[in-house]
Parts: sequence; structure tokens; C-alpha cells
Amino acid sequence: MKAIVVTDEAAGTAGMTLVERPEPDAALLASLDGASYGDVVVHVHASGFTGNELEWPSTWVDRLGRDRTPSIPGHELAGVVTALGYGTTGLSVGQRVFGLTDWTRDGTLAEYTVVEARNLAPLPSDVDFTVGAGVAMTGLTAWQGLFDHGHLQAGQSVLVHGAAGAVGSMAAQLARQAGAYVIGTGRASGRQTALDFGAQEFVDLENDALEDVGGVDVVFDVIGGDVQKRSAGLVRAGGTLVTVTGPPEARPAEGLAVGFVVVSDRAQLGEIAQRVRDGRVRTNIGQIADLDDAVAAFNPTERIKGKTIIRVHP
Repeated sequence: MKAIVVTDEAAGTAGMTLVERPEPDAALLASLDGASYGDVVVHVHASGFTGNELEWPSTWVDRLGRDRTPSIPGHELAGVVTALGYGTTGLSVGQRVFGLTDWTRDGTLAEYTVVEARNLAPLPSDVDFTVGAGVAMTGLTAWQGLFDHGHLQAGQSVLVHGAAGAVGSMAAQLARQAGAYVIGTGRASGRQTALDFGAQEFVDLENDALEDVGGVDVVFDVIGGDVQKRSAGLVRAGGTLVTVTGPPEARPAEGLAVGFVVVSDRAQLGEIAQRVRDGRVRTNIGQIADLDDAVAAFNPTERIKGKTIIRVHP
């Protein structure tokens, strides 16, 4: 099968290479001897890729710290189940699915991948594979940050950093639908995009004073650094700063700071898919490229707005 692999951490996306790799052994997967309990093989139709994924230790070593290169990156997918592993329940061969793969196993920038069945959800027939791949990571990250960790409720206010980006625009939509007042931030060029995706106000981080926002109940942070530290001072008593950039670098004086890593959740994926179907959630996809062109797509000569999705199977 065709797959994108990486071998050199220092090379970044420029070190990506399109190669031929063996397909997953379905017969071995189905046996008790060769299986990881509950796995499925998925014929990947579309894959996403997170920009800083090549900085994650899990891309380069397994859970025991052993080198696992050449590794296949990408952990966001939509496709069709082609084989069931030993002990797998809840999915069937031929079923359309979407979701996330394990961080420490080969990923989704390949024609086939092996995934724990529990990390996948059914993809409705009227949702395109590229859309499914485009909302898996972004939707779950936004959902878990806002509701599981930020405990956002109707009538509260939320400051969404990077509101024109793939994750931020999803957070703005979900927060707005939940009845929250959404303040987005980002570059000036992203103002209209952020507003189109649900932000009711926009702060240009390069030219506006972030502190003029006043108090908010939740900060949804995808930037970190100085922006996160300044944002902590805006959190009201009892509020929460939620970040995906790592351990929190700052804490609100009278609130919580939570750093989290997104996890796949079948029920939440189902909720997100339903919102896509009824038009309440839109993807923020900047470009779609074929697998043969993936290396070039991840090394653009100009800034791409929105998420890049790789169409693996036409």
C-alpha cells in the first residue's frame, strides 16, 4: 500500500516521504495470537494531519520508549472497515466510519490502517469522507475543551483563541450553539472567518488590547505562551482556562487551568456527525489533496487557511 512515512524528527514535514508499505495482515489480526484485542482494519478514504504532530514524542517512540520509525503520521480518518480483529464488537465489515487512531501506532496517511474499534464511530452515508476526516480531531478537541473540561454553559462567555483556525472555528460554533457569548481572537486577516463561524466579537492579537475583553468564564487556548498568560488574568472567579498546548503556563487567580489531550469518543463523534448533517456545524477545510501530493500539501509555499485533508481513496 502507499503510505507517508517519517524517519527524521529534525526534518519536520519536509522529511515526509511517499513509500510502499505492507498492508495490514487481516488474517493475523483475526487470530488470537496476532491481534490487539478489538482492532479493525480501515480502508482510509480521507485523512487529516495535525500541524505539530511531528513534535509529539509518540510519533517517534512507542509506549516503552522504543524507536518506531519509519512511522506513518496522521491520526484523523474517515473510511470503510475491511476486516475485524479478534474480539471486535460494535462495527462490521463494509461500514463507513470516522474517528481518531492511537498516537503511538502507525496512523492514517496510508491506504489502510489498524484502529481500535472503540475509537471509531459510524459515519452517516450523507456525510462525505473528507468532511468526516475534517471534523474528527477538530470536533472532539473543541467539544472536550469547552464542555468536558471548561464546563461551558448557556449564558456564559468564552474567549476562543485562533477562532479562524480549524479547531478554533469549531469551538466558536459549538460554544455559540450552546448559548454562550463567543469572543474570537487571531490575526486581523482571520476576522471575517471567525465571525462567519460564530464569534460575536473579534480581537486582533497583533493590534488590539486583549485585556479590553474584560472578564470571561472560559478561555479556550490553542496558542500558549504570552497569550495564554495574559488570558489567565481575564478568567472570572470560578472560571476555567483550557489549553491544548501542554501543561498550563499560567493559572487564573480564582479559577482553574486545565491542559488536556483529546481522546476519541464514539458518543461525541456521533453528536458531531449529527450536527454536520443538520447544518449546525461546518468544516473549516482549506485544501484537499491526493495522497500522491500529500508531501507538497504539507509543505506549502504560502499560508493555507483552514485544515488540509488528504483524499486517500477517490
